[in-house]
Amino acid sequence: MKKIGYLALMLTGILLTTQTQAQTQKGNIIVGANLADIGGTFQDGGSTFSLNLTPKAGWFIKDDIAIGPELNIGLLTGNGSTRFMYGIGAFGRYYIKDKRIELLNKTRWFLEANAGFNGVNTKAGDSESTNTNGLGLGFGPGLAYFITPNIALEALLKYNLTVGFGSSTTAHRVGLNLGFQIYLPSAKARQTIRETKMAK
Repeated sequence: MKKIGYLALMLTGILLTTQTQAQTQKGNIIVGANLADIGGTFQDGGSTFSLNLTPKAGWFIKDDIAIGPELNIGLLTGNGSTRFMYGIGAFGRYYIKDKRIELLNKTRWFLEANAGFNGVNTKAGDSESTNTNGLGLGFGPGLAYFITPNIALEALLKYNLTVGFGSSTTAHRVGLNLGFQIYLPSAKARQTIRETKMAK
C-alpha cells in the first residue's frame, strides 16, 4: 500500500510540474480512453443500454504528431436486439498549432484517423442477425481541454466505416466521443518506472 501511495505521489508531481507548452513534443507519451454512447433508458416498453470504450496509447514521433495502438469495444442492447462492436488497430493524431482557432488558452484542436480490423454484429430476436467484419476506418476532428498541464478532457466527433464480409458488406457509424488523455514526457516516464522498481 505504501508503494502505491509513493507511485501516486510521484505521478502527481510529474503531472503538475511539466510546462503546458510541452504536451505534444516529440518523444512524449499519450495514454487514455474515449467513451461514446454511454447511456440507457428504463421504461415499461423495454430498457436499453449502450457503451463504447476505446483505450489507446501513443508516442509523439514528431512535434504535434502521435501514433499508436487502440482497442475498441462496444455494446448496444435493448428492445429485443443486441449489437456488439469490436476493433483493434492503430490511430494517428495531428495537433493543430494555430492560436487563431483556439477557443480558450488551454485548448488544442486535433485531427484523428484510425485503421484496423473491426466488426459489427447484431442479433435481433431468435433468428435475425447481421454482421460485418473486415477493414475498419475512422476519422474526425477533436478538441482537447487541458485541466492540468498533462491531463486533457476531450471531445471527438468521428465517422467510422467497416468494410468487409458477412451478411452486410458495410457498416457506418458517427459518434461523439468524450474521454481523457494523460500526456507524459518520456524522460520523466522512464524515471518514474525506474524509481518504482527500486522502491520494490
